[in-house]
Amino acid sequence: MTVRFCVLLLAAAMLRATDPAEVLLWDHGAPGSEALSAKPEKVEDMGRNGVVERRVSSVHRPSLTPYLPPPGKATGAAVIIAPVGGHRFLSFDHEGHQVARWFASIGVAGFVLKYRLAREEGSSYKVEEHVLADGQRAVRLVRHRAAEWGIDPTRVGIMGFSAGGELAALVATRFDAGNSTTADPIDRQGSRPDFQVLVYPGGRVDSLNITKDTPPAFLVCAFDDKGPVNANLLIFQALWKGWGAGRSAHLLAWRAWVRHPRAAAAHLRLATAGAGLDDGSWPAQTALKLRNNLPLETP
Repeated sequence: MTVRFCVLLLAAAMLRATDPAEVLLWDHGAPGSEALSAKPEKVEDMGRNGVVERRVSSVHRPSLTPYLPPPGKATGAAVIIAPVGGHRFLSFDHEGHQVARWFASIGVAGFVLKYRLAREEGSSYKVEEHVLADGQRAVRLVRHRAAEWGIDPTRVGIMGFSAGGELAALVATRFDAGNSTTADPIDRQGSRPDFQVLVYPGGRVDSLNITKDTPPAFLVCAFDDKGPVNANLLIFQALWKGWGAGRSAHLLAWRAWVRHPRAAAAHLRLATAGAGLDDGSWPAQTALKLRNNLPLETP
């Protein structure tokens, strides 16, 4: 038991050592977290059989971890990734860092968003206030540093899983053009993402402000995951109604929920207006639809 525990600690330390450095969303503390900024985060390794799976909680200093593709492979597009966790914790690896690494491998900059947790025991944070502010600030920050990171500021999207999908949908439907009079150069940037990828998102449709200016959407869910399927269908319908004629949303459903993005190789179906895709893994199909319909690939 002692040897196994030491091996897991070593694996976790090695994985953390290979993570890029985090970038704080606010250098001098996040609004609403001033009294908690010195409180340490909690990181647990929930992995099995030598696979490291970090569960992060007690987040009071929200941040982004950038995974940048090599310059020769970079498309100029970027995706901010909000992990799963029910707003109680963040599953930081399988729906965070692993996804960001995969995006970087296809030339898209991936940014793992560490956001504050509104449903953690004892939390005073609110989803539609503090958590939403973290997502909006993340979009602004990536745009502010776009030149430094080799990113086209007009091709910055957001992706979220479950509770992270709720955050992504809120960011994509509650945005502004930035504050041109503020002294903070980051807050001068607009918070509207250029596209959204919602993977079995949580939340309520009536919390979303869907208009003709809502960015293009790609929704993913499992046929056997009843709650997210229903939520996805409602979001799909709301997008269709809010956008009006001449726009499209893409809803992708696969037969079984698979945790690891590289292992999702089950049967797929794309439900959209008269369009279909061949079967394949959902990451590959996501990349295909992003390249064909959203601003991912180099023009």
